[in-house]
Amino acid sequence: MCGCCGDKSEEKADLTHPVKSRGCTDILVLLVFILFWVGMIVIAAFGIVNGDAFRLVFGYDSFGNTCDSDNSDKKIENISLSGYNTKGRKYVFFMDVTDPFRSRSICVNRCPDRDLLNMADVQLYSTQTGSNLCEYNIPVEEYNKYTGSVKGPCPVTPVNASSPLLFYCIPAKLKELSLKMKSNLIGYLNTRDIFRKVLSDLVNAWQEMFLLSFFAIAFSGLMVLLIRFLAAVIVWIILAVAILGSIAGTAFLWWTYVDVRNKVQKDEAINMPLLDVELNSERAFLVYSIVATVLTVILLLIILVMRKRIGLVVALFKEAGKCIASMPCLLVQPIWTFIMLLGFFMYWVIVLAFLSTSEKRTVNADGYVEYVEHETVSYMWWYHLVGLIWTSEFIIACQQLVVCGSVATWYFTRDRSQLGCPIVDAIKLLICHHLGSVAFGAFIITLVKLPRMILMWLERKLKDSENQCAKYCMKCCICCLWCLEKCLKYLNQNAYTIIAIEGTSFCKSAAKSFTTLVSNALRVAAINSVGDFVLFLGKIGVMAATAAVGLLWFKSRSDLHYYAIPVLLVCVFSYLIASSCLSTYEMVIDAMLLCFCHDCDINDGTPERPYFAGESLQDFVDGATKELNTMRLSNVAGEEAEPAEV
Repeated sequence: MCGCCGDKSEEKADLTHPVKSRGCTDILVLLVFILFWVGMIVIAAFGIVNGDAFRLVFGYDSFGNTCDSDNSDKKIENISLSGYNTKGRKYVFFMDVTDPFRSRSICVNRCPDRDLLNMADVQLYSTQTGSNLCEYNIPVEEYNKYTGSVKGPCPVTPVNASSPLLFYCIPAKLKELSLKMKSNLIGYLNTRDIFRKVLSDLVNAWQEMFLLSFFAIAFSGLMVLLIRFLAAVIVWIILAVAILGSIAGTAFLWWTYVDVRNKVQKDEAINMPLLDVELNSERAFLVYSIVATVLTVILLLIILVMRKRIGLVVALFKEAGKCIASMPCLLVQPIWTFIMLLGFFMYWVIVLAFLSTSEKRTVNADGYVEYVEHETVSYMWWYHLVGLIWTSEFIIACQQLVVCGSVATWYFTRDRSQLGCPIVDAIKLLICHHLGSVAFGAFIITLVKLPRMILMWLERKLKDSENQCAKYCMKCCICCLWCLEKCLKYLNQNAYTIIAIEGTSFCKSAAKSFTTLVSNALRVAAINSVGDFVLFLGKIGVMAATAAVGLLWFKSRSDLHYYAIPVLLVCVFSYLIASSCLSTYEMVIDAMLLCFCHDCDINDGTPERPYFAGESLQDFVDGATKELNTMRLSNVAGEEAEPAEV
């Protein structure tokens, strides 16, 4: 068994191909990862057995029945109407909508669309529509025998015409109710837990989010093809689109904020109680707008400074294009990564929905069923969150190792007519030898990302604190962890290239890649900085386009509590998808550079030890380094000349 920093695979590259005879690396970490996933499956089973995800969407009645569900297996003892089949009854109806906190509620087929002045009207409405407004065990023919009450069994009359809002029957003429009644009703809706509201929005909007994800992958694929065949043109197009898109996106966010703000001010002017959805949307879009404005200004300044190096980027993409032309299936790898990430995320959200509803049922003083949090669920949430980060990073790392392994095989093959199928070879190496190293690299990223997320959560909790020093220290820690995470991700990716070349363990490969990069720091600075920045702009462009479509789509949805949340999540998805697609070029460039540096370390260009790199790649790297040196020398000369002129 191979340890963290020790490896029995001491064979060096045979100078014609990466090491073929290799052992399994970091087996212990792989076993830990497998055991961790056993725990994930146990948590999923617990959530599915004890939870009910549909309760997040449709709500539940006073007897503990989830609306639009078969509750026959969830009967509660001593509650007569518990376990009732409410299939087809989507909406929660209050016996007295003006006092929802004390009112008994039931599930109904549809909300009454007209005023019902007395029980005779209620009986007629139920007969005509099939939407029974009294308790489930009372036949429609006997409605006239009962009088309405806040605790049932029939509604208090008159029943106002209502329409569904978040699957609750809310009076259509809400503004005509008294201020106290409006406050009670809106206060009841606002008491729903924020976490539940967000999950409810995700469940309601999952179809649109799914379609927008495919829109993002199509747009990303198109950009990859354009970079491959029209590098000289698409680089300038990316810059132009980034500038115009950032300005237009910022303006659109400000317009949305003003629109939401005007609506809130209009309601405040007539003393209309405000839903949390309106207040939170206003605050959210104000924050989005300010952040977008700052990022746009920074983006414009960076483009202004780096405009002279665009020629290097074009040449760099052409060199990477030669590698991809030899292995066109590399462009397909992000699709498999996207499918795996999407499938895992859907699984994760579904389990989270069941887990969040794995609650204990209790009966309150009025005899109504309530759900309270299970004491062990909060610990499971943290475990589930770690699983999200670790597994997502593991999937992305698998793609990185496959791409880096393919590039390394292509680079260290002199006769490329005999190349074979490097991608298949890299996949075999991953599955048979290096899953443990991939899990190790993903775990290191998790160790950094999880504390950063915890600190961000604490920062939000302490936002009203008067201790400015604590706030400043918290922000500094978050920033440092973010920088560390980015550095480790870059080091991990290069470590996977060394793993593919030499077959060593993760720690040993990371150390080797670090020393190689440090010894060739000038070449790395000359090539990576500008190319990575342009690819970053491409990712931002995909994210902005997808987010704009999502914003227009979700803004018209009345069943969402916080439509800014799905928009934000779509931004995250689209950026991850664009990263998966465009990172193919990024990984190819980084892997080629590391292979070139490794080539220079083991060879000297003599006939006995010739370089593997082609003449065009050698000329490009040397030319890029010289150009960077020239630019730096000219800047230094300009700075020295200024005092002399004075």
